[in-house]
Amino acid sequence: MGFEGIGASVKRREDLRFLSGRGNYTDDINRPGQLHAVIVRSPHPHARITAIDTAAARAAPGVAAVFVGEDMAAENIGGLPCGWQVKNKDGSPMAEPPHPVLAIGKVRHVGDPVAVVIAETKAQARDAAELVSVTYEELKGAPTLEAALKPGAPAVHDDVPGNVCYDWHLGDKDATDAAFAGAHKVARLELVNNRLIPNAMEPRAAVGEYDTMSGEYTLYTTSQNPHVIRLLMGAFVLHIPEHKLRVVAPDVGGGFGSKIYHYAEEAIVTWASAKVKRPVKWTAERTESFMSDAHGRDHVTVAEMAMDANGKFLGLRVRTLANMGAYLSTFAPCVPTYLYATLLAGTYTTPAIYAEVKAVFTNSVPVDAYRGAGRPEATFLLERLVDQCAIEMGLDRVEIRKRNFIPSSAFPYQTPVALQYDSGDYGATLEACLKAADWAGFEARRAEAKARGKLRGIGISTYLEACGIAPSAVVGSLGARAGLYEVANIRVNPTGSITVFTGTHSHGQGHETTFAQLMADKFGIPMDQIEIVHGDTARIPFGMGTYGSRSLAVGGSAMVKAADKIIAKGKKIAAHLLEADAADIEFKDGRFQVAGTDRAKALAEISLTAYVPHNYPIEELEPGLEETAFYDPKNFTFPGGCHIAEVEIDPDTGVTHVVNFTAVDDVGRVINPMIVEGQIQGGVAQGIGQALLETCVYDEDGQLISGSMMDYTMPRADDLPNISVGTAITLCTHNPLGVKGCGEVGAIGSPPAVIGAVVDALKDHGVRHIDMPATPQKVWGIINANRPRMAAE
Repeated sequence: MGFEGIGASVKRREDLRFLSGRGNYTDDINRPGQLHAVIVRSPHPHARITAIDTAAARAAPGVAAVFVGEDMAAENIGGLPCGWQVKNKDGSPMAEPPHPVLAIGKVRHVGDPVAVVIAETKAQARDAAELVSVTYEELKGAPTLEAALKPGAPAVHDDVPGNVCYDWHLGDKDATDAAFAGAHKVARLELVNNRLIPNAMEPRAAVGEYDTMSGEYTLYTTSQNPHVIRLLMGAFVLHIPEHKLRVVAPDVGGGFGSKIYHYAEEAIVTWASAKVKRPVKWTAERTESFMSDAHGRDHVTVAEMAMDANGKFLGLRVRTLANMGAYLSTFAPCVPTYLYATLLAGTYTTPAIYAEVKAVFTNSVPVDAYRGAGRPEATFLLERLVDQCAIEMGLDRVEIRKRNFIPSSAFPYQTPVALQYDSGDYGATLEACLKAADWAGFEARRAEAKARGKLRGIGISTYLEACGIAPSAVVGSLGARAGLYEVANIRVNPTGSITVFTGTHSHGQGHETTFAQLMADKFGIPMDQIEIVHGDTARIPFGMGTYGSRSLAVGGSAMVKAADKIIAKGKKIAAHLLEADAADIEFKDGRFQVAGTDRAKALAEISLTAYVPHNYPIEELEPGLEETAFYDPKNFTFPGGCHIAEVEIDPDTGVTHVVNFTAVDDVGRVINPMIVEGQIQGGVAQGIGQALLETCVYDEDGQLISGSMMDYTMPRADDLPNISVGTAITLCTHNPLGVKGCGEVGAIGSPPAVIGAVVDALKDHGVRHIDMPATPQKVWGIINANRPRMAAE
């Protein structure tokens, strides 16, 4: 056996079943007697429902039932709950309109669910859904921020004046205004963070099953946090006692945040299964996902930075409009506030910051967290603004960053926007990335590209992220309606193998490998003796799932705490067997040994003794070797790093190719370098997609124009370069592993680097900024609009 512990690039053991087609996804689950559901969705962005005629659908072949919103309301079914409350500047609560599972009285976006048809086959359900006749009174819609905030704009919700969900702020306005009053120069930038549509490999799916004998419900679903779904759906929507509701999230093919939330379809199939007394299955079509899964980003921002004569940052002022969509998704309110404005200090020593965020309802799909969740929006704003500062001051982009970095000697560092960073060395990641990307040799590459008729540019981003959202008491005071701890239960079986039950959930990150490595390192046994169990509320203790790069920092820390309890008990058992004092027992490499002697017992001997306690300190210890630990983190973790992108533009077509991409990240202690590299590369791919290709578009009436893969441009393999990944590590100081998180850093650091490179390539065309995505049409238009001027010069 080779080394399998912390720091080893062990191949992901779950990949065998994934790559061989033997995964167990929700759509693979088929229950005896199963029916199929198809959702009837609104074709209108905004309309009153004046009548629904389901008679023809009910009479169609194979149809078991058709339900509408009034059917659920008659049984006191609740609306989909929001998990975070944000307060306005004056302390008043945000607007929180109801979000019915099936629309009642009014639809508010294209795709709003209106009815569900349940039939023997999916084809029969689809055919019958075409027979559901809904009479609509069309209303004028407000699908964009601009439209929703116009005077006299249509009200998305009648009881929300001006369509404003909340008007929030953070920071010291007076100190920031004073900084601007004394500034030598001010850089200003208006920018858009484009709306994105998550596209995981596996579309969402759900199977609801009701046991008529026991009265128990089971939901199989594509979820990142099954216990949270059980809590929200059971307590607030269907009013099912928790002991009567089991939620299972089996293999999940990607999430990126879009599978965190409690969706209507989960409640529909669970409730309907009891009505028809048979299991009910729903699987989204890809186009259906485009108008039912929560979207991401969608900010419009004006940002200003005040500087002194040396280019030192004095104050930052930010005003952001954030699109909430038609309803509040589960964690939507915190994304443009506590996951965004608190990151506006970035890696810099800006002493005064003031941010205002106005969240707006529109006739569009709800917006919530998408890979990075607020942190990419903050980083893009800040890094693009820092590039503007360099232009204003006539400084090099690298130099202005160096002048404003938080020095490594300053940690722990208190920012002016609530967060306190515990560790980091931003200069080290910068220097490592500059060297790896050959920044110094770029001008020669630019000249060579110019000789070939191409425009070449280079961009840089020095970003910071906050992961492992915590602590529970703090987020509770900020409006969170849940704790953000994590749990682990470790069972050492009689023969020494180990089963770990974790409240986190894996949907592609490699938890079954990384957590097994962690436990192999801790207990000194081979990985194949360790089983990782997650995703089933009937088997795992109550945990909070996976999002925000929390699994290792929070869930792994819970495992370490539980393992420490196991080892402490094992030392007492070993002391009894070895006739020694427990204080003299050491545990290393899977053995409990009397210090300074060769007298020892293997872990398997201790575990067998615990379960067969013939010779056991029974007066002191209970039999068995199983422990549970909860870990509520003391602070966020703060990964950071430097990303450098190099692009080449064809001026005849406007097509931009990313030709080189270099990332050097500080993600804390690395458990599995290969998995970390893959996570960062995947995030960079998504960041390049946002920067150059992807955007969700609604027309002025609210129709979803980019509603399929034909219209929404996902990056493909030939859109991506070889992505070089390196690390420069500082350890987190407040969790037992020293880890920080790696799942989102690629998507956070890459977009400003790519756009910075595009702007650098176009600088001779007078370009200082370009909004994402920098599509060929947009770039070609800029080049051609400036050609006459350049020819004249």
